[in-house]
Amino acid sequence: MGLFSRGNGPVTEQQVLAALSKVQEPELGGDLVSRKMIKNVTIQDGFVAFIIELTTPACPLKDQIREEAEAAVRTIAGVTNVGIEFTATVRPRGGIPEQAPIPGVANVIAVAAGKGGVGKSTVAANLAVALAQEGARTGLLDADVFGPSMPLMFGVKGQPEAFQDEKGQAMMIPLQAHGIKLISIGFLVDESQPVIWRGPMVTQLLRQFLYNVDWAPLDYLVIDMPPGTGDVALTLAQSLPLTGSLIVTTPQMVATIDVIKAMEMFKKVNVPLIGIVENMSYFVAPDTGQRYDIFGSGGGDRLAAQLGIPLLGQIPLGISVRTGGDSGAPAVISDEPDAYAEVFRAIARKIAAQISIMAYA
Repeated sequence: MGLFSRGNGPVTEQQVLAALSKVQEPELGGDLVSRKMIKNVTIQDGFVAFIIELTTPACPLKDQIREEAEAAVRTIAGVTNVGIEFTATVRPRGGIPEQAPIPGVANVIAVAAGKGGVGKSTVAANLAVALAQEGARTGLLDADVFGPSMPLMFGVKGQPEAFQDEKGQAMMIPLQAHGIKLISIGFLVDESQPVIWRGPMVTQLLRQFLYNVDWAPLDYLVIDMPPGTGDVALTLAQSLPLTGSLIVTTPQMVATIDVIKAMEMFKKVNVPLIGIVENMSYFVAPDTGQRYDIFGSGGGDRLAAQLGIPLLGQIPLGISVRTGGDSGAPAVISDEPDAYAEVFRAIARKIAAQISIMAYA
């Protein structure tokens, strides 16, 4: 039926669809009707209601689409009010045929860095939670086996429970925190003990974390990759069914040089680059409001221009970002000014938009 009973008033469904066919999807192109984004048109007297099915619940231009769709329908004679609801269906991007998809997971996002110390894990954790806040079903895999940090960043302890699926295969149930599903080697080993494994063992473990964990259903699985471009990172990039990679850098030259190496690694194994996130971009003194470019400036902009990929956002240095990671409460759930929660959310929306564009290209 839809949201309301269909009436016999002067306004018709054909008129509504004709009006909405003039509204363009601002990122993918094409109109809302031809893209089959309009669902359940219902009319009661002069009240017109319908659902717009987005390509991601984290759509950054949702308000623009709402405004343009409402304005278009209000041009129809006899319309007195317009009701719009949103749903979303996240479309998976086709991967490399020989890489098996993860059951029930639409998209896998690798968050990587050319070197350690740029806050990659902090960015991965906050972006995963931000996607969940936007309504996306999200998981996070801590693939930094030699330095797992997600148990601390999410304040989660304990071992995942196991069960056998219908094929008799052993499966793990991911732990949950802040609206996302979590898996980390840190849940399985004593935090005081180092993980002393060779590359093939790490790769085997991470494949189990992908295919022997009950992830489904997920719109996005975020993978916090090992830092650098060594054997483990390269093997993972080559063997995982990645939708794309997100590169984290800081503004200074030494970090941006290593970013180019990481990007080239992903290019060689045919993993698309979603974009760049510049972390620790600057510091704003809370007492004076003065901005300090502690690690220089412009590194992310230069890389984006040089490599032809978007700079998705710049995250300032903030005490609340650091304390959130130490206390198990990611900054994006905080309302402190120096947690920069809206910055993380804006970047998450841009990532979701880029993935939608890639899926429909």
